[in-house]
Parts: sequence; C-alpha cells; structure tokens
Amino acid sequence: MSSPALDLGQARRAARPRARVPRAPGLRRLISPLVLILLWQAASSSGLLPERLIAAPVKIARTAIDLTEAGTLPEAIAVSLQRVAIGFLIGAAAGVVLALAAGLSRLGENAVDPPMQMLRTLPFYGLIPLFILWFGIGETPKIALVALGVAFPLYLNTYAGIRGVDGRLVEAARTLRLGRAALIRHVILPGALPQALVGLRQSLGIAWLALIVAEQVNADAGLGWMINDAREFMRTDVIVVGLVVYSVLGLLTDALVRLIERRALAWRRAFQPA
Repeated sequence: MSSPALDLGQARRAARPRARVPRAPGLRRLISPLVLILLWQAASSSGLLPERLIAAPVKIARTAIDLTEAGTLPEAIAVSLQRVAIGFLIGAAAGVVLALAAGLSRLGENAVDPPMQMLRTLPFYGLIPLFILWFGIGETPKIALVALGVAFPLYLNTYAGIRGVDGRLVEAARTLRLGRAALIRHVILPGALPQALVGLRQSLGIAWLALIVAEQVNADAGLGWMINDAREFMRTDVIVVGLVVYSVLGLLTDALVRLIERRALAWRRAFQPA
C-alpha cells in the first residue's frame, strides 16, 4: 500500500502544467513550397523544362539580384506601391462611406445598393478603353482601376457586417435608451468590424490584381511595365521576378491586415483548430 505522503506528491506532480514543445507552423508551411522549387530546379537542370517556357529558380534569383543592384527593381516597386496606396485609399474611403450609407439607412440602401450590385460585375479589361477616354493615358486611369477594385469587396463586406449585427444587441441597446449615435458607435460598428476586416483583406488582394491589369496598358514605369518590357525580349526570368514581387507585396499587406485584425478583435474568442 502506498503512503498518503507519496499519493499527495504524485497528485501534485500530476497537477503541474506540462511543458509543451513549441510548435513552428510557419516552418512547416515552408516545406511544400521548398519541395516545389527543388523539383522546378531539377526539371530545369535536366532539360525537361525549357528556359523559353520559364527560367530556372537559380537564374531567377540571380536576375533579381542584378535588377536590385541596378536600381531597376526598387524603382519599379516604388512606382507600383505609390499607385496601389493612392488607389487603395480612394477606393477604401468610397467603399466604407457607401456601406455606412446603405447599411444604416433604408433610404441609403435603396439609393446606393442597386447601382453597386450592378457595377461590381463589370470586368477590369472592359473598363480600360473607357477610362482612357475619360482620364487619358497617365496615372489617373491606373489609380481609378485600383480604387474601383478596392471599393466593391470592402463595400459588400462592411454592408453585410452592419446588417448582420445581432438584433438582440440592438434591442438591448434601445432598452438602455442609447441614442442613434451611441448605438452605431458601441453596437453596430463593433459588430460589423470582423466582416469589414475580411473585406479589407479581400480589397488589398484585388488592389494588386487590378494594378497588374492597369500597368499592362500605357505604362512607362512600375512592375507591370517591367514585365511587359521583358515579354518583348522573351525574358522569362524578369517576368517571374516581377510576378514574385507582386505576390510578396500582396502577402505582406495581407499579413499587416491580419495583425490589425488580431489586435482589433482580441476580445473575440474564435475557433482554433488542434
């Protein structure tokens, strides 16, 4: 038979929190991309993947270094970032204001939502000739395309978030005799924030897609112009460098929004998979 003191010691040891081995999900997520790059390099080195179709990863990395040292790549990134930033600010402001107008008022919904639902289905390429006629061939049509691409997903998600606020919370706020301004500030906007942040992430992704389209037309600087110029000389390495930079910038902006989301929604307990 075991002594009471021994049983008490075992119980204390069992109650102690066990040290967990820290996980590194970011490292595990890098395994499959690295395997694909290695297979790509092997196929290029063996001749299975001709250079005229796509350059090898080693050559693409060397080209990226050369373009960076020559100043071509940093200059192109700066021009593209400026276009995205201006277009995003204009489109985000328009999308949020229109969503508030449509979500908080029945009159605003009838006035704003029908044209927004019709315009959001228009393709980017179909708008380019019209934008050139309206704004010329300078920076304005490129920024307008980005702004248009940003406005619609942010509008749709913010509008859906406002209309998706739990009605019981609204009734409770009215029972407490909150005014309309206080109701919007303390109930409606916090309730719509998660959906609005989803729209923000989608808008940033579409901003880069719209920029790719915009910079293929009448551009003399930027990542799109660099890709278009490389196409004329069959430089697949430069094309891939430009595409990789587009994707990296998109991932960085998405990571920034996810950081804001974690900070802004720290009060919400979300599902965490095992």
